[in-house]
Amino acid sequence: MKFLKLIPLLLFLTQSSTQVAAQQAPLRITPITGDFYAYTTYNLYEGAYIPANGMYVVTNKGVVLLDSPWDSTQCQPLLDSIMARHQQPVVMCIATHWHSDKTAGLHYFNSKGIATYTTVQTDGWSRKNNKPLSSHLMASDTVFTIGQHRFETYYPGEGHTPDNIAQLLYGGCLIKGLDNETLGYMGDANAAAYYSTLKKVQRKCKGVQHIVITHSDGSTTRSLKHSLRMAKQLNN
Repeated sequence: MKFLKLIPLLLFLTQSSTQVAAQQAPLRITPITGDFYAYTTYNLYEGAYIPANGMYVVTNKGVVLLDSPWDSTQCQPLLDSIMARHQQPVVMCIATHWHSDKTAGLHYFNSKGIATYTTVQTDGWSRKNNKPLSSHLMASDTVFTIGQHRFETYYPGEGHTPDNIAQLLYGGCLIKGLDNETLGYMGDANAAAYYSTLKKVQRKCKGVQHIVITHSDGSTTRSLKHSLRMAKQLNN
């Protein structure tokens, strides 16, 4: 049994490279390790197409999505691609915070009978900002066992957003890529708490071998230390 945990990120690529990528492949699936896969969709942000990575895990009881596609038109193509590739339906989706690159597809997944989950905090921010809502709420850190895999949600505190949760292996929008020189969009961030939140993640997720983050390619554990260095500078 492999053990999984989640987290959140925001990184900006150049307009030329992301536009080309979006034109060539509106949906891309990349193996990570074993039953773990990243998927990428794109959306227009401040005049440039920006990639957003989600993740999914294949179990013998169905597939678990971590975050929905940012481009909601890719929800059904993602479901179809997963079924064709693994002969398993998507049975569950956990959104790690309220921004559209995490929640845009929740309404569509709800309509397909897929169990969708957010924290109570995320639900509150989603309602406040008129974002799609999940069908189930988590009032506290929660452990799920789906088939042969175990999932633990973990809320380390405020960072990229007040509601970002974390799970081992999946970094979302809280952690930044090595090629990112800033912590990205800070409009909903808690700058004072960012560093301490990341330190909690570091302590909780000792021994992690892969970190998948939302707007950057590749998975490297060095991205957490890189993000810690940038977050520490916020308080200087």
